[in-house]
Amino acid sequence: MIEAKRVLPLFFYCLHLASAFAAGDSSSDGEKFVYSSFAGASLTLDGAAMVTPSGLLQLTSEAELSKGHAFHPTPLHLRGPLGDGQKTKAAAAVQSFSASFVFGIVPVTPGMGGHGLALVVAPSKDLSSGMASNYIGLLNSSSNGSVHNHMVAVELDTIRSPEFHDIDDNHVGVDVNSLVSVDAASAGYYDDRTGELRNLTLVSGQVMRAWVDYDGDATRIDVTLARSGQPRPKKPLVSATVDLSTVIADDVAYVGFSSSTGKLSTLHYVLGWSFAVGGPAPDIDMARLPPLPDRRNSGSRSRSSKTLAIALPVAVGALAIVIAMAACVLLVVRRRYRYIELREDWEIEFGAHRLAYKDLFDATDGFKDKNLLGVGGFGKVYKGILPTSGTEVAVKRVCHESEQGMKEFVAEVATIGRLRHRNLVQLLGYCRLKDQLLLVYDYMPNGSLEKHLYTHDENTIVLSWAQRFQIIKGVASGLLYIHEEWEQVVIHRDVKASNVLLDGEMNARLGDFGLARLHSHDTELLHTTVVAGTFGYIAPELALTGKASPLTDVFAFGAFLLEVVTGRRPVEETVDGDGLLLVDWVFEHWRKDQSLIEVVDPRIQGDYDVNELSLTLRVGLLCSHPLASVRPSMRTVMQYLAGDMPLPELTMPTHMSMSMLALLQSQGFDSFIMATSSSSSSSIRSSSTLPSQKGDDKSSNVLVP
Repeated sequence: MIEAKRVLPLFFYCLHLASAFAAGDSSSDGEKFVYSSFAGASLTLDGAAMVTPSGLLQLTSEAELSKGHAFHPTPLHLRGPLGDGQKTKAAAAVQSFSASFVFGIVPVTPGMGGHGLALVVAPSKDLSSGMASNYIGLLNSSSNGSVHNHMVAVELDTIRSPEFHDIDDNHVGVDVNSLVSVDAASAGYYDDRTGELRNLTLVSGQVMRAWVDYDGDATRIDVTLARSGQPRPKKPLVSATVDLSTVIADDVAYVGFSSSTGKLSTLHYVLGWSFAVGGPAPDIDMARLPPLPDRRNSGSRSRSSKTLAIALPVAVGALAIVIAMAACVLLVVRRRYRYIELREDWEIEFGAHRLAYKDLFDATDGFKDKNLLGVGGFGKVYKGILPTSGTEVAVKRVCHESEQGMKEFVAEVATIGRLRHRNLVQLLGYCRLKDQLLLVYDYMPNGSLEKHLYTHDENTIVLSWAQRFQIIKGVASGLLYIHEEWEQVVIHRDVKASNVLLDGEMNARLGDFGLARLHSHDTELLHTTVVAGTFGYIAPELALTGKASPLTDVFAFGAFLLEVVTGRRPVEETVDGDGLLLVDWVFEHWRKDQSLIEVVDPRIQGDYDVNELSLTLRVGLLCSHPLASVRPSMRTVMQYLAGDMPLPELTMPTHMSMSMLALLQSQGFDSFIMATSSSSSSSIRSSSTLPSQKGDDKSSNVLVP
């Protein structure tokens, strides 16, 4: 009996060890733990987070706007012993701690993924209020930046979010109570031998490892990155000065991961993880880590087995014929598609994602008319569904019979391909195949704003004033970003209703950058010999001198703003055959002290804030001022619309008291006005010569496509 009492506890202890070993080689000892696999681990999971049969911690699914969280189940005591005069544990300083984790970000469509994952220290395991997309499941629009979050995170972000001042679309950042990082760096590691920074692509689908160390004495967070299997680099990638004693409020906190996706389907995995308070994180047994799934080879083994079973019985003679036929087919395919593999200098520089023509052909059912979304001066646009990810996209086939078409194609890739803003249409990729030029964008289910303003049928949504005002502010925000907040100044040169697309929630996205031009912030006005844009939106100084600037975009925005409020085109032909400019019509109402409400689109039916609407019309007139020096910048426009700055009184100089129409006619634009007044939505995309400024025949020099 005595021997049995001794044996039984030993038996149960051995059983406990065996169960712990079966639970994925995870262990926890006081204030430290290590997971060399997550099979059987008792993590706290929510959202899309799950542990796969192979032992991977998968944080997101293939669905759009997926998010997931995974936390170590028990809290950790992060604060050290009490100091002199400190009465409660919460008053003690946060101790040093270390973490290490092995991860992989696997996009469903190679090279195209987002948004990212983050290691987080938080007061609670409940992050259900965190939003997906650029919030990485951590916070939301109302909580972001609040000191009451008591949260610190290290983000691995694969999408540039300008509203959070992200440095690029492939970076590591330290976040304190906010998605605006206190310090960040492009993903990579410092070579111990040369000291050079070696780039890493987070969304490459490769296994990588990260180390996070908080030094409580120096109040510094160090983040180091490397490829899996590579020794830990000596120099950290990011070193951020943060006193976590002022951030973490309680004695204990929870540690875990948060992750999310946006429109691009991406799977975020953690293969192993360790953490320790007051010392180095335990070693992860790299040999026991489960492998990342290789999506490129899924199903290949079964196909190979079937092929082998069929091929073996084939006679030698038949096999020779098959090989000869295969060689012929390979030669034809290589000749047919070799242009796809061609890389020109501008492609290397701008690096937008290149897609296979076959995928786009299949996505649009061979570019059938049933999938046609619209036709513009730049080509046809088709709706498609990418076969690899199931993502809905819009595919634009560019007309490029001339050199001008290729220039517009390059301009589109070179500008919007690198821009990231919630009010700009995102370019997902492009394709070139001989005479085929294709651009792939996010699909906008509600189409163009022009359709909602001018199509009067029961299938078209009539936009309320609240929706229109939100659209106006969205386009203004997008223009502010490209004018002042991006690394270069982008002049759109074709702001108009037909180039504003609406997503599923009626948010505005400015698109069609085929006429856009870039220059650095310290460069003067952009000179051009081409009249570019759409009449009614073209600023007088651009038409007369060819000097494009952000203020020429502001003029177009003013015309656009009046168009949205009134439901009328910027240029219309009157009953007597004369041209009528919308800005003149609205300005005349203001000049005669008539109520500006009389010009409002009657379809709004009185459902609007009078003061808000009147303010918007006056901003439109100010932006449409014939003198560029009087027009506000887009930053000032945003302040006007938000009510943060009083609007100045509208004035018209004596020498410019004539109407805008008369002003342009006096400069020789008569024939141009009449030729374009009946089709104000058509962009000027030809290599037009500017009107002469020496008194010769001006109107004949302007070519209308």
